[in-house]
Amino acid sequence: MTHTVSLETVWAPRVLSILRIVAAYLFLLHGSSKLLKMPYNEMFDNLELMSLIGLAGILELVGGALLVLGLFTRPVAFILSGEMAFAYFMAHASADTVLLPLLNRGEPAVLFCFIFFYLVFAGGGAWSVDRMIAKR
Repeated sequence: MTHTVSLETVWAPRVLSILRIVAAYLFLLHGSSKLLKMPYNEMFDNLELMSLIGLAGILELVGGALLVLGLFTRPVAFILSGEMAFAYFMAHASADTVLLPLLNRGEPAVLFCFIFFYLVFAGGGAWSVDRMIAKR
């Protein structure tokens, strides 16, 4: 029984933080590629900041950075989950592949959407600025 309690009370919040940090870092890279050209992707050479992709880049960069820190985790995760749902239906899903993300290359959008949706309810975990603020 002690082992299970340790997994649930000690390790689950820490692993939640690791999930948040890794997912947010990968997400942040999408934004930095679009806006900062790091890592460089020629697809974004002529990106207009006030386009849908430019606005997505802002959300990815700023939202990803906030989630890496675990700051405002729940509201930021809610916004980013919605962004990824929007991205899936706008850029990937068509009438014949809406339920087939493997065929429309939408798996990353779906995974980010549901990871962020989970964070809305689970919070930032043990290692987050939100947790530090709550302890004060």
